[in-house]
Amino acid sequence: MSKISPCLWFDGEAEEAAKFYVSLLPDSRIDHIQRNVADRPAGKAGSVLVVDFTLAGQRFMALNGGTRFEYTHAVSFHVDCADQAEVDRLWDTLSDGGSVEQCGWLRDRYGVSWQIVPTVFSKMLSDPDPAKAQRVMQAMLQMIKLDIAGLKAAYDGRTAA
Repeated sequence: MSKISPCLWFDGEAEEAAKFYVSLLPDSRIDHIQRNVADRPAGKAGSVLVVDFTLAGQRFMALNGGTRFEYTHAVSFHVDCADQAEVDRLWDTLSDGGSVEQCGWLRDRYGVSWQIVPTVFSKMLSDPDPAKAQRVMQAMLQMIKLDIAGLKAAYDGRTAA
């Protein structure tokens, strides 16, 4: 078990967000919900204070800390996707109510930044042929949601269909 886990700050949406996140990936679950034992600035007695949850095997904490703070790209969650179907599913679900950005980045409905990236992208970028890696990087820079077929076409030196 890891000694370090990210803590996400919410203004009353910690349980809702944790349930949303664990619905997305295998090996995910709500581990514990801690309720406020007394009225606090962040919530009334009995309301959710902390949700400990596991997301794809990684421990997280969601805290109802009160006043909402905006997340930045300085911290984001990178999801390694096996195929285009997984990229599409996570992209569509996480961006619903949020916003999409370039290069496989999005913000979910809570403002958290995510990178939805196919596994093959890293493999292509680390190819020993710098021309292939450069073409893949240039293709990725033109994309919003990453498209494996387009990345592969660039890798192979072809124009995407």
